[in-house]
Amino acid sequence: MAAATDAFTHRDRCAIVGIGATDFSRDSGRSELTLATQAARAALDDAGLTVADIDGIVRCDFDSVTHNALSASLGIRGLSYWGEVGPGGVAPCAMVGQAIGAILSGQASTVLLYRCLNGRSDVRFSAGTAPTVQRPVGGKATYDEFYIPYGLMTPGQLFALMAQRHTIEYGTTPEQLGEIALTCRANANDTPHAQTAGRKLTMSEYLASRMISAPLRLFDFCLESDGACAVIVTSAARARDLRQPPVLIRAVAQGAAADTRGGMMYTAVTRKSLVELPAYTVASKLYERAGLGPQDIDVAQIYDCFTISVLMQLEAFGFCEPGAGGPFVASGAIRRDGSVPINTAGGHLSEGYIHGMNHIVEATRQMRGTGAVQVADAETCLVTGGPFPTSSALILRKA
Repeated sequence: MAAATDAFTHRDRCAIVGIGATDFSRDSGRSELTLATQAARAALDDAGLTVADIDGIVRCDFDSVTHNALSASLGIRGLSYWGEVGPGGVAPCAMVGQAIGAILSGQASTVLLYRCLNGRSDVRFSAGTAPTVQRPVGGKATYDEFYIPYGLMTPGQLFALMAQRHTIEYGTTPEQLGEIALTCRANANDTPHAQTAGRKLTMSEYLASRMISAPLRLFDFCLESDGACAVIVTSAARARDLRQPPVLIRAVAQGAAADTRGGMMYTAVTRKSLVELPAYTVASKLYERAGLGPQDIDVAQIYDCFTISVLMQLEAFGFCEPGAGGPFVASGAIRRDGSVPINTAGGHLSEGYIHGMNHIVEATRQMRGTGAVQVADAETCLVTGGPFPTSSALILRKA
């Protein structure tokens, strides 16, 4: 591993010291504030810290639970820093980056990150936007009103267009997408807390599942989940004295596509290419900051809102050439015994959908050596964020 340079002074200087999660379900029976509080308390216990040790909070701007609400629920009295990053799946890795910035600038010493949602029993992101919803033109710069009348109303429809484009340009097959779904499900089958633990999936079942938005089938879509995850970040120096072995944050990066558009995601259809993700920009920055490359990654937690997002990010992060994602996954490379095992707890497709925060929790387990599906001798883990509208990623390292 390359030595740190003056340009990348955050390298290995902060660490994840605590992780916590609630159960993942279809109906939690709890408020989102309760979920966030439970996950945060679990992370504190995991780290061997108390509420009094937390002086910073970073949240996702999609989260209904504000920093002050969680502070009050936990009883935090010495909050000196708060921030928010968003939206949705873009947020978790970027939240870690913001925590690092707060710690290294002296604005906080120990920062709590969280994501909570009742994503099945309450607000279902898969439901999209009804065409009858009245919005001002350009309202919140979403530009949804220019797409909704023509039927583009859900994320699944946009990612289906991406899958169609990838198929047209590179010959991607349903079986190749199915390999991603089956890999995540096999890992979840051996992960006791996963929503689909014990529920096996075969290729014939995948291919026979109902088409939702061609060419994406039922099992190409992520789960809808109620639950919460929390992560605690502090300096690497302080981390050495805490309960768990520290997991060093090697590097974090954020980025946008060169021809990025305003709005959330639907405007991506007007970009020059639907198969060139912001992840290409993020990957370049991340590897430079880390002093590493794709050949140095032992395990990866790839943002899997849909199977096609995994395939395209594998290309963007350099595990295979652009357009070669299909043959790459079909080769078995992403399985637990492959060259780059992915989503070892099942990911969003089979563990639970907590907007990427569960990927950071699982990455930490892998670097501690405590994963239910543990990759042997893993020392580095890549975590990626949502593909649109911008993106983020990080690399964790075993201390």
